[in-house]
Amino acid sequence: MPDLTEAPVGTTKERKAVLVKGRWRQLSLLGGTMLVENTEASLISGLFPVIRHSLGVSLGALGVLTAAGRIVGVFAGPFWVWVAQHWSRKGVLVLATGFWGVWGIAAGFAQNFTQLLILITILAAGYAASGPLATEILGDLFDSESRGRAVGMLYGVINLAASLFATLKGQLAAFDDGWRWGLWGIGAVNVLCGVALLIWMRDPGRGASEHQLAGLDRRTREAHTKVTMKQVTALFRIPSLVVLLVSRLLSGQLLAAMFGVIFLVDVYGFSTQVASVVLFPMGIGFFTGTVLGGFLADWAVRRNPRHGLVVILQTAQFAFAAVAFFGTQLDWGGIGVFAVFFSLMGLVQGVNPVVNRPMIMAVTLPELRGAAFAIYLSVFEAVAIAAFSLGAGFLGDAFGLRAVFLWVLVGLVLVNGAFLTLLYRTYATDVARVQQALESRRQAALAG
Repeated sequence: MPDLTEAPVGTTKERKAVLVKGRWRQLSLLGGTMLVENTEASLISGLFPVIRHSLGVSLGALGVLTAAGRIVGVFAGPFWVWVAQHWSRKGVLVLATGFWGVWGIAAGFAQNFTQLLILITILAAGYAASGPLATEILGDLFDSESRGRAVGMLYGVINLAASLFATLKGQLAAFDDGWRWGLWGIGAVNVLCGVALLIWMRDPGRGASEHQLAGLDRRTREAHTKVTMKQVTALFRIPSLVVLLVSRLLSGQLLAAMFGVIFLVDVYGFSTQVASVVLFPMGIGFFTGTVLGGFLADWAVRRNPRHGLVVILQTAQFAFAAVAFFGTQLDWGGIGVFAVFFSLMGLVQGVNPVVNRPMIMAVTLPELRGAAFAIYLSVFEAVAIAAFSLGAGFLGDAFGLRAVFLWVLVGLVLVNGAFLTLLYRTYATDVARVQQALESRRQAALAG
C-alpha cells in the first residue's frame, strides 16, 4: 500500500496546473443553487407555528412536510445524477434548481395542507439535484488539499445566509399570510438563480482538479465517465463510504435546525418571533465552524493524511452531544442564553460537512462522486431527515420535544461518534486505492 504520508503525486508544475480557472466564482454560483433549498426548508420549519394555525394542522404535519420532501429526494436525487451523466450537469442545475422555483411560487397559493404538501414535495424533487451535483462539481474545481476550505466556504455562507433569512422570515409570523409571502419570495429568487447559472456557469469537467490528471485534455480525463450500474453498486464495497453512509443515519444533529424553533415555542414558551432569533446565531456558529473547520481539515490532510480527518469528525460528534445537552435540557430563562448554545451547536455541527464531503471525494473516483453523493445526500441523508422528522413530530406529540431532543441530539450523536472509530481501520487504505487508480490512468494516457 502506498505511503500516504508522502506528498501528492505529481510535480510542482503539475500541481500548479491543477488550479481550475475561476473556481471560486463557480463555487459562488453553486452556492446559490443550494442556498434556496436551505432557505425553503428553514422557512417551513421556522414559520410552522403560523402554518399550523393557518391550515389547522398538528405538530405531526411538520414531520410529514419535511419527510415527504426528503423521501421524494431518495428517487429524484439519483435520477438527476443519471440525467446529468447523459445530458449536462449545468443543464440539470439550471432546470432543477433554478427554473423549478415556479413550484415554490405555486406553493404560496396553497389553500389547504394537502395542496401545500403536494407542491412542496414537487419543489423538493427539483432541489434534490443541487446537493449531489454541486458537491460533485466542487470536487472537480478543487484539489484534495483545498477541498476543506472550499466546502467550508460553500456550506458556511449558505447556512449563514439561510439563517439570516430564516430569522427575518420569522418576523413574517406577525402576518396571517406571512408564510405565503416567504414562499413567493423564495420561488422568485430561485428562478433568478437559474438565469445566473445559465449565463455564467462553466463546468470544469470531471477530474479537472486531480493531480494525476493535470495536463491531460478534457476528453482524455473524461474517458472513464460513462458509469454503469455495476460501478454504482460497487460503491457499497468501499468500507469507508459504507461507514460514512451509516453514520449519516445516526446524525441526530440534523434535527436541531428543523425543529429548533418549534422546540423553543412548545417546551419553553417563547413566541415564534422570539424563538426564531436563535436561528441567526446558529447560522453564524455554523459559518464559523465550516470556515475554521475547512482550514483545520486541509491542515489535517497535510499533517496526518491517514487519520487526521477521522479524528476531527469523531471529536465533532462528542462535542455536539455535550453542547446539545446543556443547550436543550436546561431552562435558561431568556432567549439570549439559548441563542449562545444554539450558536455553539452550529459551530460544532459546521465541522461535519468540511470533513465528510472531502472524505467521500477522497475514497471515490471522479466519475463516481456524483453517484456517491446522490446515495449519501439524496438517499441516506434524506432517509435520516425523514425518520427524524416523522419521529420527532409524532413522538413529540406523545412524549414532548424535550425528551426527543435528549434521545436524538445527545444519545444518538454519542453512538455516532463511537461508530466512526471504524474509519481508523479503513480510510487510509481506501484513499490509497483511489490514488493508485488515478496514477494508472495517467500512465496509460501518457503511454497512449
